[in-house]
Amino acid sequence: MNQPTELISHSPATGVEIGRYPNTSEATVHELVARAGAASHQWRAIGYKGRKTILKAWAHYLAEHIDELAGLVSLETGKPISDAALEVAVGIDHLAWAARHAHRYLRKSHRAPGLFMANMSTHVEYHPLGVIGVIGPWNYPVFTPMGSIAYALAAGNAVVFKPSEYTPGVGHWLGESFNIVAPQANIFFVATGGPETGAALTKSAVNKIAFTGSSATGKKIAATCAENLTPVLMECGGTDPAIIDRDCDLARAAEAVLWGAMANAGQTCVGIERVYVHEEIATRFTEIIADLAKELIVGHDYGAATMPKQLSVIDAHIKDAVRLGGKFVVGSAESVQPPFVLPTIMVDVPEESLAVAEETFGPTLTIRAVSSMGEAINLANASKYGLGASVWSKRNGKAIASHLHCGMVSVNSVLSFTATPTLPYGGVKQSGYGRIHGQEGLREFAYAKSIVATRFNNPLNFATFKRTAGVDQFIKRLIRILNR
Repeated sequence: MNQPTELISHSPATGVEIGRYPNTSEATVHELVARAGAASHQWRAIGYKGRKTILKAWAHYLAEHIDELAGLVSLETGKPISDAALEVAVGIDHLAWAARHAHRYLRKSHRAPGLFMANMSTHVEYHPLGVIGVIGPWNYPVFTPMGSIAYALAAGNAVVFKPSEYTPGVGHWLGESFNIVAPQANIFFVATGGPETGAALTKSAVNKIAFTGSSATGKKIAATCAENLTPVLMECGGTDPAIIDRDCDLARAAEAVLWGAMANAGQTCVGIERVYVHEEIATRFTEIIADLAKELIVGHDYGAATMPKQLSVIDAHIKDAVRLGGKFVVGSAESVQPPFVLPTIMVDVPEESLAVAEETFGPTLTIRAVSSMGEAINLANASKYGLGASVWSKRNGKAIASHLHCGMVSVNSVLSFTATPTLPYGGVKQSGYGRIHGQEGLREFAYAKSIVATRFNNPLNFATFKRTAGVDQFIKRLIRILNR
């Protein structure tokens, strides 16, 4: 069966056609990767200062056109325009930070040679990998891929970006905006298309793949990349917990957790999906968050589900929770009303239920009372995922956070690590591996090269077939002295 040559973007809220874009073929993907590879040498040659100038100009252009881009994000994802503008703003902030700080974290680093190599000068250099293939998601089509695109470009790589087939217009717009700023650079290409386009990118001659999406798709990409030993960066799903201690600010915690669970229609990989609250305040917390949830207006406070088939997943998770004894505090078994999902909060939902154990990716929340923070920590850590978490406590927040098996924790806030460019972003377990953002994110798109140079000849030369018994004895005596 021939692959369609065109990809049509529709509004998830109304079904109205937004635009038409190329369904990029495998041959074209390989061509774009080759062009990016050829131009990457010049991009590397202009150095950190040259790249900084161009990337800051791109950030300026995006900032000047934030309303235009946010409008397109809102159309293609269904999220409110306010949320779309916030997403774009945070994405621009990451781009600007990466441009400004790449040299600081990727410059030559001198290292101590140690006693054995005291006659040597030693340092580490960071070099770009070459061409990075970025496969982006539909839920945050600017912020999330920019965490790879900006940091990869700042590190000196070229990028071929495959946006989600549900948000091709946003990806195309980003590519066109970069071409306006740097029309002759040829180091940032966008390949719109369906799953076949993404598969072609993973099989191409890219030097690394940065993927954001479900754990199931991530496993398939990792398997494909393994055939050529192409390294991968995986930012996959999660069932992020919120832990509520009895000394927290209850009203503030409830308001923030509700937003963390239901903003963007719950379509946030680090969104809150399960709450563990101390039994002494569980009833009051549940009452407060339920009252707030009942005030939400679907279509205003959050929008439609971007990917239609996700509705069946959300519906299945809700009905499974009911079957296993879950009770509704807000919502009902009929909360899924395409293309929207009504706010849904449940209690008495077993840990083995789909709503707790798997990623729901909708405006749903489960609440469980616990006898202690130790129990809350154990339940939070029992998940096969480990992306983010939120902890609420006036005295013990940081201590609780340090015991959680995940990549990121917000204490007395939710999702705050996403908008902090200095912090690495990523998960553990089946939530993925590798990091974007921060100095770790810059180094994710570079490789370290160790260089050792002789400063003067060492009379105790051991790197020779002429090494004497006296040298051997000296080495043994020295190592014993150093390790007493």
